[in-house]
Amino acid sequence: MKDRTLKSLLEDPMIAEISEDAISKWDLSKEDFYDWTLQEIADKKGWGNLERGFTRLFDIASRGKYYYKLYSEEECAGAPQKSNTNFVFFPSDESAADNRPFILLVPGGGFVNVWSLTEGWPVARIFNELGYHVFILTYQICVPGAAVKDMDDMARALEIIKTYRDTFHVDPDSYITCGFSAGGYNVCLWNTEKGYRAYGLSKPQACFPIYPVTSYRIMDEEDWDGTEKDDIAMDSVGCTIKEACDSCFEIPEHVEGFPPTAIFVAAQDELVNPDHSRKLAEALEKVQIPCMLEVGPSGGHGFADGVGMCMEGWPKRAINWYEHL
Repeated sequence: MKDRTLKSLLEDPMIAEISEDAISKWDLSKEDFYDWTLQEIADKKGWGNLERGFTRLFDIASRGKYYYKLYSEEECAGAPQKSNTNFVFFPSDESAADNRPFILLVPGGGFVNVWSLTEGWPVARIFNELGYHVFILTYQICVPGAAVKDMDDMARALEIIKTYRDTFHVDPDSYITCGFSAGGYNVCLWNTEKGYRAYGLSKPQACFPIYPVTSYRIMDEEDWDGTEKDDIAMDSVGCTIKEACDSCFEIPEHVEGFPPTAIFVAAQDELVNPDHSRKLAEALEKVQIPCMLEVGPSGGHGFADGVGMCMEGWPKRAINWYEHL
């Protein structure tokens, strides 16, 4: 697998139906690394986990149906941004997974992409090996108020999972959410009044935000252009940054609905201030919701499954923490 090019893998008929979801809204065929082997990509770009993700993806695809669209053609006709939404089912091979919560995995991408290539498929494989079924969500992006619309996507995914509960061998009311960066914001927002309670759905058993955005107050206090801040807030939650600060979009001030939460971030994160994670942890501890915060001593944003980095092994540590609550 490591000697195959990214092009040969993404254009393979076995996974062609989800090739555009590798990094949604990014035409990878126009990039130089599209013709590189996975080993070359690992050496030159540091994406060392791709081989494990692709190996597992091809294994899953060989077993039958694994790809589920969230919305009908009629629903997408009125809202084209819904047409790229879906989830991919990565079942664990351990029979004990049937009696454990499944994991709804939400990759990041700044609400302009969804990075299943690095934060979806490889991470799902690790959770599979730890004995958990995983559903990887591709959600709405490039639309004003994306995070709010993504609550619809998370709810719809859970409704479909409930419909096919016997096929997936899961309890639809027993699940863990795990999200990266913008996806980390989504899994946090899911625990507020905008999330599971608004849809009459069950509370997650646990939440794993990975280098998440959580606080618009932190963003508002940072020294950069205020107009750009409002643009970011409008894109993500559909309002100005001041309005976001004064609402449930300011996650640390609205944590009463959170489940036990394990947060992972690297100290030198250059894109999302680690204080987003620290502030969330402080808020959870204040209201006595079980919380674990791990701040890696080195490394930056986008460590994904952590393989080969200071955060290596974080999925196992998250699961161990949850199982020993």
